[in-house]
Amino acid sequence: MAVSKITTDQHKALGITLFNQTWDLIEKPDRTPDEEADMIHMAHASAFHWRQVGTELNFARSEWQISHVYGILERGEPAIYHAARCLKLCQENQIGDFDLAYAYEAVARAHWLLGSTKDAQHFLKQAEEAGKSIAKDGDKKQFFSDLTDLQKMIKG
Repeated sequence: MAVSKITTDQHKALGITLFNQTWDLIEKPDRTPDEEADMIHMAHASAFHWRQVGTELNFARSEWQISHVYGILERGEPAIYHAARCLKLCQENQIGDFDLAYAYEAVARAHWLLGSTKDAQHFLKQAEEAGKSIAKDGDKKQFFSDLTDLQKMIKG
């Protein structure tokens, strides 16, 4: 459902701004409860604006960010919902590279939060395999650096 009074450029600008502001809160080590609520709202609002004007890649990245936010907040059920949407978008639209690797990472993390160790291990292996196919060395290095904590949690 498009909001007719907001232009395409405005939707895009809001999608970008809200995504980046969400990221600022993700990186903030001492968020208040209100900032945590803002982080959730901004991630969802960014996804809404991208749904109006973006591509499947924008949609997948939005779903990943929402899942990541819920993962940080240790809320497994919404994290798995959005991680699964991200992975499905990647698979159905042949979105690979680091987006696919991070989609598997998000699903693994959400399963871990839900206590589904076997599923978490399965998707962690998928993430590791997808990560090997990341084209740019810098992106690959960043992905495996980000994956380290999850690997430690899941593998013990």
